[in-house]
Amino acid sequence: MKLANSLIMGTTVLALFSVAACSRKVATVNKPADITPVASVTPQPAPTPLRTAAAPAQAKAVAVQPTKPTSMPADVRKRLSDELAKLEDALFDYDQSSIRSDASVALRDDVNVIRDILADYPNQKLTIEGHTDERGSAEYNLALGDRRAHAVQEFLSSMGIPGPQLAVVSYGKERPVCTEESENCWQKNRRAHVTAAP
Repeated sequence: MKLANSLIMGTTVLALFSVAACSRKVATVNKPADITPVASVTPQPAPTPLRTAAAPAQAKAVAVQPTKPTSMPADVRKRLSDELAKLEDALFDYDQSSIRSDASVALRDDVNVIRDILADYPNQKLTIEGHTDERGSAEYNLALGDRRAHAVQEFLSSMGIPGPQLAVVSYGKERPVCTEESENCWQKNRRAHVTAAP
């Protein structure tokens, strides 16, 4: 009897293992194959946002705005030089660098011409030259010419000419416009002159 019970028990256990094994095989065999394409597993880039009706209008507005040239064409440079040649120099008293009333009037007239030309060329610079008469040492006159040029620079800046467009140089007594030894001639040489920078 013991043998029969052992056989039944063994058969039952064996049957249970067989059923479990078969059910796994059936589950594996009956499982549908994974046919998902590999490409769909890779992340896709985010979709670009849709353009609104305002975007083309903004692009059009930017395209319509003219860009200012960075360098001055030769014909405009000639026009600038011609206009600057017509400007009055600011004249100074002997050994002085303060702007006189007549120099102030001349510079106010000059500002209108300068502003009109430079408005279209923000990278163009003007050079303000400081000059003296022949009396005194070269070193002293270079310093005096520098003070005169800076006085004119400050005046033009106060009238709305952009400071970065104004350069200053002193020639002292080295570039006279008149060489006679008279007060009338010396007065012509005590000046600040505005030219186009190269």
